[in-house]
Amino acid sequence: MNKVAVIMGSKSDLPVMQDAIDILKKFNIEVEVDIVSAHRTPEKLFDFSKNAHSRGINVIIAGAGGAAHLPGMVASLSPLPVIGVPVKSSNSIDGWDSVLSILQMPGGVPVATVALNGAKNAGILATQIIGSANEDVRNTIIDYKESLKAKVIESSKNLS
Repeated sequence: MNKVAVIMGSKSDLPVMQDAIDILKKFNIEVEVDIVSAHRTPEKLFDFSKNAHSRGINVIIAGAGGAAHLPGMVASLSPLPVIGVPVKSSNSIDGWDSVLSILQMPGGVPVATVALNGAKNAGILATQIIGSANEDVRNTIIDYKESLKAKVIESSKNLS
């Protein structure tokens, strides 16, 4: 089973995180979506993080804005790879607080971090992680990257 959890700190993060959901579905990866707030629902965060692997989840994508503790807290409790998506939220300092909160993890608690609002890349990275052990998924990624190359080649033909 290939399954990725996409979680976020609040519903206001969904417009950004939708890009991860959409790309995962494009790659035929099963997606579980939930709101798990590090600050408002810590018990839910603990339960989710400690049990995600037993529910068949392979990778967790966690998006958060502001102080952005969600990805790091999940990574501290889960044996699964965690990809953090810093979200530029209404209470953030131009998104930098989110980027640094997710990026600057202490040794022993890794979180792969994508660009600010970079949920699409988080979905692609989650698919690549799954593809490292699943040839069908890997071939889907190979085809996707070939399509990116073809688009660039095609667009260069149309330059004046």
